[in-house]
Amino acid sequence: MKIIITEKIADKGIELLQKQPGIEVVVYRDLSREELLATIDQYDAMIVRSVTKVDEELYQRAKKLKVVGRAGNGVDNIEMEGATRRGIVVVNTPESNIVSAAELTIALMLSSARNVVKAHNMMLSGEWGRSGVRGSEMLHKTLGVIGLGRIGSLVATRMQAFGMKVIAYDPYITDARFKKFGVEKCATLADLLKVSDIITIHTPKTEETVDIITKKELDLCKNGVRIINCARGGLINEEDLLLAINEGKVASAGIDVLQDEPHAISPLIKLPQCVVTPHIGAGTDEAQDNVGVTIASEVLSALKGEMVPNAVNLPTLHPQDLEGLKTYLQLGEYLGKFYYQMAKEIVEKVEVVYQGEVAENETEMITRAILKGLFEPILKERVNYVNASLTAESRGVEVLETKVGATSKKISLITLKIFTKETIFTVSGTVFGQDELRIVEINGHEFDVIPEKYMLVARNQDKPGMIGQIGTLLGAGHVNIANMQVSRNNKAGDAMMFMSVDSDVAKETLSLIQGLDGILQVNLVKL
Repeated sequence: MKIIITEKIADKGIELLQKQPGIEVVVYRDLSREELLATIDQYDAMIVRSVTKVDEELYQRAKKLKVVGRAGNGVDNIEMEGATRRGIVVVNTPESNIVSAAELTIALMLSSARNVVKAHNMMLSGEWGRSGVRGSEMLHKTLGVIGLGRIGSLVATRMQAFGMKVIAYDPYITDARFKKFGVEKCATLADLLKVSDIITIHTPKTEETVDIITKKELDLCKNGVRIINCARGGLINEEDLLLAINEGKVASAGIDVLQDEPHAISPLIKLPQCVVTPHIGAGTDEAQDNVGVTIASEVLSALKGEMVPNAVNLPTLHPQDLEGLKTYLQLGEYLGKFYYQMAKEIVEKVEVVYQGEVAENETEMITRAILKGLFEPILKERVNYVNASLTAESRGVEVLETKVGATSKKISLITLKIFTKETIFTVSGTVFGQDELRIVEINGHEFDVIPEKYMLVARNQDKPGMIGQIGTLLGAGHVNIANMQVSRNNKAGDAMMFMSVDSDVAKETLSLIQGLDGILQVNLVKL
């Protein structure tokens, strides 16, 4: 497989890729747009930063592309819908530079509060004096954090060590997270603005957050408030901030991101009350090494078909949560693979029922795994965790999730229900211990079967001799039975045999079994 790197990443990341067997790494840092489009069809993965434009035009030519790695956080230069539709995984490194960004936030906070830059410039000009550079302490002040995500929470906990009272506004964060970090929750942004001595912003740049701080919001603030922004340019209206500083409403500001980058034209730069830096939040040796190594590792994992915690077009999962879900993802994919190998009717609706402990967790990824298993055997297009939901939608299949309380029989149970015009197909599975998968039900027949590569499922009339006849035909076809279970359905008057076999079963053998008197249906299920 070939990976192209179009922008600079740490050498450690490149070295990690180059050490992998079967991986060819091509570094083109000065590749023109035309040259990239002409050669992108050769590559299985690409790694970019913020300059390379990954759009529909590129996707149309990138026939082999499976992974786009963004060395950094923002993905504004990557067209997500086209990637998702094609099953291309987009990964980034949102946590690799969060410590650096948090530390710069604090540096600007302290620098602006203590007039460090102004005092330094006085010394450079040969002036020794303390008047005009008197600052303020952090102790007992109130810090207002807008956005209690990865970086915001780091800033919050570190500033608590300074003796600050920390409050935050984030409508998308649970009360439990506020409690975890010892941060007081503000119901509205206005509540935060009115009482904060220092305000720091840590939100992504979206339609909702552009100009989140304008004259209207600044008017609500305390006189002498200090404003810090190391997140994204455009979150604060720069003209309104300039006016507030000149009027004395805002005492000082620390700014690492500007509306118009990389052009240093903001009037804030020339204000003595402002400390302005050229977007250096991730500019540490440690952060750059982390970004390079992390994006290399994630791209490799995605190429192997493994789940990646930082996949942008997949549900967000903490690495610890992902580790706990891996077995259930495998189980879900197995459950999905049963239907089209046992039935051929058009699927109208899919319902996934989660019972017990598994229902207490985030289950969207498991549902995607089930859809992947369902559609992968019948479609030529690539179906994976990224585009599984879109695949169902494009085929007009309704997908539902249902969560119920604990079941008395199993600690965790996943039941897949497939609805067609005429029938409902069901298959259920569970996990024993850490990683022991079991199929426990098919269409009302109870089992306790370990999923294997080749499994023969036969529904028959409940009468003597059926097991022997099937065994004889399998033996004649040189197929060894590894395990077998039989489940009776007294209401229907039939039985179902579930056999794990050591090898594939020839079509001729399956036809002979299907032709036996009393056999209602027989299918080979391959996992």
